[in-house]
Amino acid sequence: MSEFLDDEWIASWIGRGSAPGPTAVVQVVVTGTDLADDGKWYVRLDDGVVADAAAGVVAAPDLTLTVPYPDGAAMAAGDLDPSVAFMQGRMKTAGDPGLVLDVLAGAAQAR
Repeated sequence: MSEFLDDEWIASWIGRGSAPGPTAVVQVVVTGTDLADDGKWYVRLDDGVVADAAAGVVAAPDLTLTVPYPDGAAMAAGDLDPSVAFMQGRMKTAGDPGLVLDVLAGAAQAR
């Protein structure tokens, strides 16, 4: 069984989502982890479907989502909707503001 933020969990995102949707690269930063890279991973969306997902940092993402570990784990478990975390200020964003709601809605459906 994979655990939140391990390589198997990140790879399990590949193929999730549904078209039509955004095409973008999204960097995710989960703060407050004991991981050396502070829980950094990314997904590449192709028309709303995750085409690639990996640990690490990607150059020039279209959108960056930053969330504390407890909230990220709650989202991964399905206990916290990503859009709610954003609206409550528990998730910070940087990059293309036009992508935020599309990506968050897709993430909620892809869990």
